[in-house]
Amino acid sequence: LRPTQASPSRTIQSVDRALDVLEALAESGEELPLREVAARTDLNVSTCHHLLATLVKRGYAGRSRLGRLYFIGNKVLELSNRRFSQFNIVEMAMPELRRLNQEINEAVYLSAMRGHGLVTLAKLDSSHPIQVRANPTRESTAAHATATGKAILAWLPEVEIAKMIAENGLRRYTDRTITNIEDLMEELRHVRRNGYASDNEEFQPGVVCVGSAVRDHHGAVIAAVSSSVPEMRATGELVEKMRAAVRSCARELSVQLGSPD
Repeated sequence: LRPTQASPSRTIQSVDRALDVLEALAESGEELPLREVAARTDLNVSTCHHLLATLVKRGYAGRSRLGRLYFIGNKVLELSNRRFSQFNIVEMAMPELRRLNQEINEAVYLSAMRGHGLVTLAKLDSSHPIQVRANPTRESTAAHATATGKAILAWLPEVEIAKMIAENGLRRYTDRTITNIEDLMEELRHVRRNGYASDNEEFQPGVVCVGSAVRDHHGAVIAAVSSSVPEMRATGELVEKMRAAVRSCARELSVQLGSPD
């Protein structure tokens, strides 16, 4: 006889119960005694104890030193981190980047730090005849001079910023480029306070740029969204619109990534 295939809606009771236990531990926000876990999952104490013992053995749950309280295990976080490491941020971000591009009709970028270098992950051009021309190779060591780079640097530990400067230096690109550490740190304080970074012809003459950080589910900055415009179109009204739109886009992407902020 051929085995009967399970219905798509059919579930395995023991797996359901184990997941109920994990969800109860995660939702509690604190360590729980065995009887409390059993009560929250509508399980008898013996069944709940066996499920917890299995989860503890596999690392999905933890047990206090005295063995009386249970909590969510490190294995859950490990799996979560693996999921995010496989996540294609460009694919996820593209709908929001397109919306931003259409809203302000200027060039839009998604960038990230790879090691100590700034990398452009995605770019959408403006439809205007006169556009900003990017140079990704030149930008890789120019985090201190770009809105995208400063949006990311502002949230890095100072020791990481020092390492980046030691490797890349603070090269002068225009007469407006920040070239000393004290001025850069002061600029990054403004970025943290305002929620966006600005590049007023600091990297390319005649180009104004605005950038804002994107955070992951831990609240860590993993990328930045930015938009650039030729100085000839950079009216106060347009730049203010860019600031609001870029911040909104970065915030929406952060929400999609599970940022707690």
